[in-house]
Amino acid sequence: CTCSFLDTDRALVLLEEYCKKLRKPEEQQLKKAIRKVMGIFKSSLFQALLGSFTKKATRHGTISYPSLPAAVAYDVLGCPKD
Repeated sequence: CTCSFLDTDRALVLLEEYCKKLRKPEEQQLKKAIRKVMGIFKSSLFQALLGSFTKKATRHGTISYPSLPAAVAYDVLGCPKD
């Protein structure tokens, strides 16, 4: 599979769901950090870089995982990468 903007959207949904669960005072720093990552994923610069990376990696056949954004979200959430 290749990275796609849909993968970024899925990562954002996963991160948003996780943020909603962070309610304790000691979790607020983590929540703030996740929101920063979400802001980066939403930025036009990130989207442009992702598009460029995807095109190059697809041409060279170097993408071997579902998506970069989803991989980051799964790492943050501790989810298995299927």
